[in-house]
Amino acid sequence: MKVLFISPHYPEEMQGFTRGLAEVGARVYAVGDVPEGQLPAHVRRHLAGYLQVPSLFDEAAALAAILPYAERLGLDRIECLWEPCVLLAAGLRERLGIPGMSRDAVVGFRDKTVMKARLVEAGIRVPRFAKVTSAQECYAAAESIGYPVVVKPIAGAGSADTYRVESPQAMEKALAQLGHLTEANLEEYIEGEELTYDTVSIHGHPAFESVSQYYPKPMEGRHQEWVSPAQITLRDPFAHPEVHAGIDLGRKVLRALGMGTGFTHMEWFRKPDGEVVFGEIAARAPGGKLVDQMNYANDFDVFREWARAACWQSFEATPHRRYYCAAVFKRALGRGRIKGIRGLDALRRRAGAGLVTAEFTPMGQPRRDWLNTLIGDGFVILRHPDYHEALRLMGQAITDLRLYAG
Repeated sequence: MKVLFISPHYPEEMQGFTRGLAEVGARVYAVGDVPEGQLPAHVRRHLAGYLQVPSLFDEAAALAAILPYAERLGLDRIECLWEPCVLLAAGLRERLGIPGMSRDAVVGFRDKTVMKARLVEAGIRVPRFAKVTSAQECYAAAESIGYPVVVKPIAGAGSADTYRVESPQAMEKALAQLGHLTEANLEEYIEGEELTYDTVSIHGHPAFESVSQYYPKPMEGRHQEWVSPAQITLRDPFAHPEVHAGIDLGRKVLRALGMGTGFTHMEWFRKPDGEVVFGEIAARAPGGKLVDQMNYANDFDVFREWARAACWQSFEATPHRRYYCAAVFKRALGRGRIKGIRGLDALRRRAGAGLVTAEFTPMGQPRRDWLNTLIGDGFVILRHPDYHEALRLMGQAITDLRLYAG
């Protein structure tokens, strides 16, 4: 089994998927935009070959550079789990006649306007939306839909370049921030909680399903510096009746969009009246440590099991559903270099072995730009078999754990 994997080292979780492919018996070839010598040693040792290209983001140029290399290899699979390159992978599969999701199917997971149009046709509740290409269209669509609205990139990932807009005056400010975009998706703002529905699917059928909840909504955490964004992965989502409608919604979305084999990451809303509303979905793994949380919640290796599904269309691990698992991301207070941390020892005493990860920007290093990274200046991952204690641990990390810069 020869597999070409696009971007084996970045984002960071791709390193786990590269390992997973090698561990299920694949001969892994990779494509990236950095010299091979810059790949981490633990990534290089899993590779049978590597091709550097000038850019992964110019799809036509990347196709031209990769196709001769791929043709010589005689590949069985081409995989990518990084949002900007999923269409490149689909284009390579189609040009080479390799099994996997078609470009048209992947477009439904990449282009938010196409995505929502296909789901509306399938009778699935989505926020009212419009594709906009000018300021005039933004104002007109917002008036038609009704404020507040959300403006986001057509093909974005996460909450980058995403804004809640409450008035024409606020629209003017948002458009000033989005001047680099040539088109955007403008949609109804949904009040309520925001959760995820994550799967590893085989031929469109979920072999593994996971649900997590954000605290607060990602868009709110993205634009408020004082917030410590957090999320908790449910130990067993099927034991929580309040998320069953979201799971059912997610399964319908997979069918409507023609999901094949691979990872998916969906976000959905639960309104105060109980209605569930689709948010968006991507045919890739989630970022922001959610894959790690799935592993800690279930005591298994979903990096490897995704690889097994991609290569052999099987999923052999048993989700043990043992723990609620929370991640909390911290932003240092102050400006300059990291100079102190408070509250970690108390959190460690309370959580014990339940504090499974604590990683922070080293002392003396510059504080990171919180606007450009969810991870901020570090994070903790905590787990506990009891839901309420997991929430209390998460709350302590949010309120009492602090980093200082100066």
